[in-house]
Amino acid sequence: MTAHTFAGQVALVTGAASGIGRAVAIALAEAGAQVIALDKDREQLARVGEQLGACVQLACADVTRADDVARAVREAEAARGPIELLVYAAGVLTSGELLSPGLDAEALRRAYAVHVEGLWLVLRAVAGPMRTRGSGAIVAITSNAASTPRVGLGAYAASKAAAAMLMRCLALELAPHGVRCNTISPGSTDTPMLDQLLGDTDRSAVLAGDPARFRVGIPLGRIATPDDIAQAALFLLSPAARHITAHDLRVDGGATW
Repeated sequence: MTAHTFAGQVALVTGAASGIGRAVAIALAEAGAQVIALDKDREQLARVGEQLGACVQLACADVTRADDVARAVREAEAARGPIELLVYAAGVLTSGELLSPGLDAEALRRAYAVHVEGLWLVLRAVAGPMRTRGSGAIVAITSNAASTPRVGLGAYAASKAAAAMLMRCLALELAPHGVRCNTISPGSTDTPMLDQLLGDTDRSAVLAGDPARFRVGIPLGRIATPDDIAQAALFLLSPAARHITAHDLRVDGGATW
């Protein structure tokens, strides 16, 4: 249970149907926020709605489509009021060595479409009105792979690095208008994306690291839960972080620094 309170505030969470986004949506709802849960997975999104009830509004939309984003934000604000909090957690896994035939241009474009263009589209729709109102808090979920190279994750890491820099630049633009922008860089987190990445690999290997593949271990000796990331997001959204902007918070058990 979080100590942060967001009673009466409206929060938009993208990628809310599963993984970290779902955990963030639940944590915000438990903290009193009116949550707009956005995802393109209608079936999984409905399950979130069943769990949270009236405090959540579901928005089935694709973050890479400008018309979808504009419609979702317009309908959300008409029903709940101005969006004051934003967590961008939409993400896709793009794996494969950069020169491998298995990693094609479409996979690279998809990573950038979701992690960079989608982020930009949502920010254009939400952060612009925040700037006009003179308040707001934004968190984007990136990855510790954005700053630490990984064999087989070059496209994913590069797109996350681009998203992180986009957020830092936006933080400078919005700071004079009272809007804070921060990122969270999770490490290995127990989500469907991690399952997709690891397959049948023994998870103890993640904790130990793999020098041959330039994969560091996790000093704290555990894989994060989605709620570990959600609680960090709630801190950055809260007044307790009122003097924090353009910051990247690593939540990876000490795996990178």
